[in-house]
Parts: sequence; C-alpha cells; structure tokens
Amino acid sequence: MSPSKLILITGVSSGFGRALAVEALAAGHRVVGTVRNAQAAQDFEALVPGRAFARMLDVTNTAAIAPLVEAIEAYLGPISVLVNNAGYGHEGVLEESPLAEMRQQFEVNVFGAVAMMQAVLPHMRPRREGHILNITSMGGFITMPGIAYYCGSKFALEGISEALGKEVAALGIRVTAVAPGSFRTDWGGRSMVRSPRAIADYDALFDPIRQRRQEVSGKQLGDPQKAAQAMLAVIDSPEPPVHLLLGTDALQLVHAKLKALEQELREWESLTVSTDGGSPEGAVR
Repeated sequence: MSPSKLILITGVSSGFGRALAVEALAAGHRVVGTVRNAQAAQDFEALVPGRAFARMLDVTNTAAIAPLVEAIEAYLGPISVLVNNAGYGHEGVLEESPLAEMRQQFEVNVFGAVAMMQAVLPHMRPRREGHILNITSMGGFITMPGIAYYCGSKFALEGISEALGKEVAALGIRVTAVAPGSFRTDWGGRSMVRSPRAIADYDALFDPIRQRRQEVSGKQLGDPQKAAQAMLAVIDSPEPPVHLLLGTDALQLVHAKLKALEQELREWESLTVSTDGGSPEGAVR
C-alpha cells in the first residue's frame, strides 16, 4: 500500500465520489469529501471516524472554494490529491434546451472544477508535488444526440486538464482526466436534469434515446467500485496517464471516434492544406 495521502474529493454523497472515498479510506488514506447538507456530512464522517472529513460546499459558490482549501491545509495538512468529481448530466435537444441550463451545466462541471484547481495549485506548487484527477466522461471524446450541453462541458474539462498538465508538469504536479463510460451510478436517473420536449421533428431520433437511458439507469456494465480501484491505482502511480478511459464501452466508442476522425481528415486533406500561403512559422491560432 502507498503512504497515506490526504485526498480532497468533491461530491462524495453518491456515485464515483462516494465509491472512491470508500476505497481510499479502506486503503488507509484520509479523505476530505465535499457535501451539500448536514445529514450527508454526518453520514460521510461516520464511514471512518477520524479519517473521513466532510466539508459543506457548493462548487458553484466559487468564492467559498479558496477559503475552504486554506482551512483544510491549515487544520488537516497538505492536500496530496484533488479529485474533481462534482458534476451532473443534462439531457435535452439543443434547440429545446434553454441557455440558462447550459450555463448551469458549465458552472458545475467546468467552472467549479477550475476554481478547485486554482485553489489547490498555490499549495501544491511550492511543495513540487500533487495530483489532480478530473472526472470527465467518454462524452468528453464522443458525442450522442440529446446531451450536447453535457458533452460540451466534458470536452472543455478534457482540454483544460490536458493544457494544465503541460503547465505544471515541470513543477512536479500531475493532472489526469478520467473518462468513464456507462457505470451503475445515478447519472442517467434522478441526478440528470432533463429539458422538456416540444418539437416533434426530433421525436423519432431522441425519444428512443431518452427512454433507453432511463431503462438502463442503474443496470450498466460498469462497476463504480472497480472504477474507484482503478483511480486509486492511478493515484499511486509515479507516472500517471494524462487520459484514462474507464470501461469497455468507452474504449470501443473512443477508438471508433478516432478511426472516423482519421478517415475524415484524410478525405479532406487536400482542401485542408490548400489554405496555406504564408510563412510556415505561424503560431497556433
């Protein structure tokens, strides 16, 4: 077993956050878990008194994040690992889904995660060590009709994670984007926000997708406990990956996406390169 670490996980009341916290505690680590209410805090600390620490936080309240991290560092010790797990799914046809729902999706899944990273980095950087895990999704690589806002938020978090990893690699800090496929969590059940249907033109495409997602919620192939064990293996690794897919479906679908993308690039290559005309020393735009 690796030396005990202090792991900060957002959103430990259920899903991947809860599974990871339970496995990390079983492995001897100390875990600070963020929750949204007092009962959830009491339940979490009861898991392993003295090593499970609950803290109240809504990640959309970004002003509260840095003070929370400062207090954890002061009273519990150095944060070795941050796991940005807090998030939710939005389902809805883009044309039917209000922009306010997109803003809220990004507030939780992207801006809250970035605020957490900005809060821990000033502590990890002087120590020249630390690890950030951002829980994204296979929906950060592939897309499906009806979850455009969700996929957009996870694509964003994948890109932010990869770019941040390059910024902090020389400072001893590692960043891993963990992209699960379909797991037996409540992501597609009561935790999902669903925009109402209104436009009949989308019925044939979208209604079967929505129905199928509700039917399989809680019955997916992926086991959250095994996902948690995989994440602990990454945390223990001296050279963790930049991207980690979890689940056979994620692996198959992302491979298919990359193959289709490569084919499309080849088909349009002549048009792509026809736009060159200036100096080859141009910067990335």
